[in-house]
Amino acid sequence: MKSYRKVLTVNVPSRRAFINITPKVKEALRESGIKEGLCLVNAMNITASVFINDDESGLHHDFEVFLEKLAPEKPYSQYMHNGYEDNADAHIKRTIMGREVVVAVTEGELDFGTWEQIFYGEFDGMRNKRIMIKIIGE
Repeated sequence: MKSYRKVLTVNVPSRRAFINITPKVKEALRESGIKEGLCLVNAMNITASVFINDDESGLHHDFEVFLEKLAPEKPYSQYMHNGYEDNADAHIKRTIMGREVVVAVTEGELDFGTWEQIFYGEFDGMRNKRIMIKIIGE
């Protein structure tokens, strides 16, 4: 069995954003040479997420509204965590949206369902963050 690892670095210029990273993951899969196996993609920061969904701007807006209702950024004083930092909401949003995804690799391609894409969700941006891609298989 082969194993391939690639780390992407992102720096989102806003506090929150959803970024389609499917092309970067497909590029890593091509680099790996693996034709059958599994592809893990995970956020390497506790205030960011990786998830699978549709690449549709209205849906992304709905995610933002939904997450802000569940864990509003302000007032910062509502969170016990916000003493030294102001990002408790980002930790909660990450927990809701998830840390990682695993996608089957079949015949050298990501084996997606209809409309599925891989997204990086940033909830406390404006600094370097990492995304790890780990592919195992033959």
